[in-house]
Amino acid sequence: MGPHVCPWWQAYVFDHPGRKLVQNPRNVVGPHVTPGMTAMDIGCGMGFFSIAMARMVGAAGTVVAVDVQHQMLDVLMKRARRAGVADRIRTVNCRPDSLGVDEPVDFALACYMMHEAAGPARLLGQVRACLTPGARFLILEPGWHVPRKAFERTLELAEAAGLRVVDRRRTWMDRIALLEAS
Repeated sequence: MGPHVCPWWQAYVFDHPGRKLVQNPRNVVGPHVTPGMTAMDIGCGMGFFSIAMARMVGAAGTVVAVDVQHQMLDVLMKRARRAGVADRIRTVNCRPDSLGVDEPVDFALACYMMHEAAGPARLLGQVRACLTPGARFLILEPGWHVPRKAFERTLELAEAAGLRVVDRRRTWMDRIALLEAS
């Protein structure tokens, strides 16, 4: 993660139930996550998407929730226990220079965190190494914060890492790209 990592306590501002009105997990990750999958939430924060994906993967699936801040993971697991899905989530307290995951995953999400990565090319290479053939990787970045050129540069780095852009769009709030492991 880069020098401007969102402080863990600030996540309470945007990680709340009202967020579903603009980023409903069923709409954002639902089309990509199925029962039995192993899904990875990179920069998972307090678990907004991780907990939803844990419901989607079901009892036979797993969510690997990765964050550089252990406080985020602590809150995530507290919320996951309350939601009854803690047994489906494995947390990884990564380092700024290493994802810390080497198991194969069927889907990965990076929501609002690529612009915080200290070494985005290295991170994208590590994500690609985890993805099974044909697996999808969804990147969302805040459109008001990440300029178009910076987002395009991230996608160039992703393609150099062996990820193919299969869809891209812009909502009133987000820059979004869906990539596939080649």
